[in-house]
Amino acid sequence: MIRLLVADDETLIREALAALLDLEEDMTVVIQADNGEDAAALAELHTPDVAILDLEMPPRDGLWAAARILGGNPDGPTATRNTHGPKVVLVTRHARPGVLRRALAAGVSGFVPKTTPADQLARIIRDVNAGRRYIDPEIAASALTEDRSPLTERELELLRATRGGGTIDEIAAELHLASGTVRNYLSTAMKKLGKRTRHAAAQHAWEQGWI
Repeated sequence: MIRLLVADDETLIREALAALLDLEEDMTVVIQADNGEDAAALAELHTPDVAILDLEMPPRDGLWAAARILGGNPDGPTATRNTHGPKVVLVTRHARPGVLRRALAAGVSGFVPKTTPADQLARIIRDVNAGRRYIDPEIAASALTEDRSPLTERELELLRATRGGGTIDEIAAELHLASGTVRNYLSTAMKKLGKRTRHAAAQHAWEQGWI
């Protein structure tokens, strides 16, 4: 019997997926979670064979939870795979090249879209449990055709600092720049990316794998 953890912040989707997977003769959902932090903690407590994680779960997303479950540093650029822990399958609505690269670096075994039929997901879970890896072909193709960054190194540096949660003044102090200079660089980056806020620009750059 393959023991599963299912995590998704949307209750209806999570419970429906858990119910469908429970219908499989060789699978049982042992625990559910609605955010990344709980998913990581419950995985350690219940030791499932496979954790199925929604990528977008505030406040900590599925990639953060995957890195924690797989034994790495969830806040670092890469993670070290724990070969004795659960396998992880990430489920997402969007194919994002940078996120896929981070997932693979963390040791994630499966990366699938939310449009995947339940019977196909069950087959993928069996393959993952057996030690194989599955990456959705369309997601893999998007990673091969990703856009090149239009941003300068300084703009990328400031967007990276923005993702750290600091204010303009804090970022300026950290990087030894004037606050006005920081605003100007971030404003330019926002215009290049077509984003209305620095946080949206930083999120986009992160998803693309530029920072």
